[in-house]
Amino acid sequence: MTDHLLEVRNLSVDFDTVRGPVHAVRDVSWHLDRGECLAILGESGSGKSVSASAIMNLIDCPPGRIVSGEILFEGRDLLRASNEERRRLNGKRIAMIFQDPLSHLNPVYTVGAQIAEIMTAHGTAKAQARARTLELMNRVGIPEADDKIDAYPHQFSGGQRQRLMIAMALAMKPDILIADEPTTALDVTVQAQILALLEELQAETGMGLLLITHDLGVVAEIADRVVVMNGGRIVETGDAEQVYHNPTHPYTQKLIGAVPGTGEMATPLTATKPLLEVRNFGKDFGGFAALDQASFELFAGETVAIVGESGSGKSTLAKCLLRLIEPTTGEALYDGRDLVTMGDRDLYRMRRDIQMVFQDPTQSLNPRMTVGQIIGEAFAIHPDILAKDKRPARIRELLERVGLEADHIHRHPHQFSGGQRQRIAIARALALEPKILVCDEAVSALDVSIQAQVIALLEEIQNDLGLSYLFIAHDLPLVRDFAHRVIVMKDGRIVEQGPVRQIFDAPHEEYTRNLLASSLHPDPKVQAERRAARQEVTA
Repeated sequence: MTDHLLEVRNLSVDFDTVRGPVHAVRDVSWHLDRGECLAILGESGSGKSVSASAIMNLIDCPPGRIVSGEILFEGRDLLRASNEERRRLNGKRIAMIFQDPLSHLNPVYTVGAQIAEIMTAHGTAKAQARARTLELMNRVGIPEADDKIDAYPHQFSGGQRQRLMIAMALAMKPDILIADEPTTALDVTVQAQILALLEELQAETGMGLLLITHDLGVVAEIADRVVVMNGGRIVETGDAEQVYHNPTHPYTQKLIGAVPGTGEMATPLTATKPLLEVRNFGKDFGGFAALDQASFELFAGETVAIVGESGSGKSTLAKCLLRLIEPTTGEALYDGRDLVTMGDRDLYRMRRDIQMVFQDPTQSLNPRMTVGQIIGEAFAIHPDILAKDKRPARIRELLERVGLEADHIHRHPHQFSGGQRQRIAIARALALEPKILVCDEAVSALDVSIQAQVIALLEEIQNDLGLSYLFIAHDLPLVRDFAHRVIVMKDGRIVEQGPVRQIFDAPHEEYTRNLLASSLHPDPKVQAERRAARQEVTA
């Protein structure tokens, strides 16, 4: 027997491949108590999510194998439990919020039916389950929940889909909640709401929270203890404040040193002729104005960040620019030519110059293609860019520049973590050396050290080639370090825009000030002071 709610002892997990076993988790031990939040911190591929999947019995076997160890829930080894016992526990007493919501929401069922199914599968009456579903959707911040309960997953933004996954996991008020990057796709205000909700539920139920994350701000806000993983092993443990201020392992020191938000702000460019000029852009969906009279400019070699809450119109603006959806009104002049009225042949040539990195790499990468084929597809579509015999070397070079290995060229997307898949998407977008790169939450799924590498890569390419970025993000410290100018959006409108220093040091709009106030600081001491200040204002 054990006094801990959950205890992992000497867990090792291997994955068999054609090139031999991959040791994803190696001799890992930790525990979680009631009412406690334990954060597992580390880079993509460090073994965080595999450890959580083992707890939920979600490792595909084969190719995965639990080589050794015990997973004790209230003293009982889950690895020895029958499938029927696991079904009774999973969802009801142990629940999980997955990193990639679109892959875990069924596209042919309404979101209300999917949330309610968790409850009806464990004996809740249908009417009661629907009422509870509506309550949960409101609690996690879904707007107009009464109308959206019968909507489908594709009708929600990425951040809203993540909120729905959180509602699903909380449905049965579990004893243990495993949250695998639960706020990665969320804007700062909703992130603050979700973390507050998790803390509130912990206080109500004594729930143990296992938080898998790469966000040190989230760790500072909610975690009691931290386990740092690297290469499938635990390299450091301790309480959150101790690990942040006195890290002993070089890997932990590297992670903390890569946290954004402390660098010098960029100086605005002095160019006079814009490379891209957007005027009065609008997009209606059945009478709903997702984008309303948006106007801005982008200069050569400039980074313009677009920030705002989920559903504010950021991604709609980006997709309208690339003609992935057709704008209802307005014009977008690229090098003096209107993208909106451009014919198919000209649009085909223009796509070399304007590339996009999408928010959800699982949906934007073809699962049947290897990484080499995915990146090389750009050269197949535009064959005059690079000779065939030079393409493999260029693909390997791109993989290495975004933090992957050259021999990953033969793997498929499902063999990578979420953060690694996003790096593949970035490599594909860079293949044609575009003049404008539209990044829709392009680094939100990356851990801080790889995020820093990718941002450094983007800055290097910008300096070398004069590349311009439209950088859609909810990570405000990152925006502060990376952008020249910032556009703030709310309800489809641009409410404020200006140089990064003006937006961060002297914002004009209350909405912008609230966004900045909701941003999390990686230092637990600083974040505790901010939390206390918020509570005083609320009181």
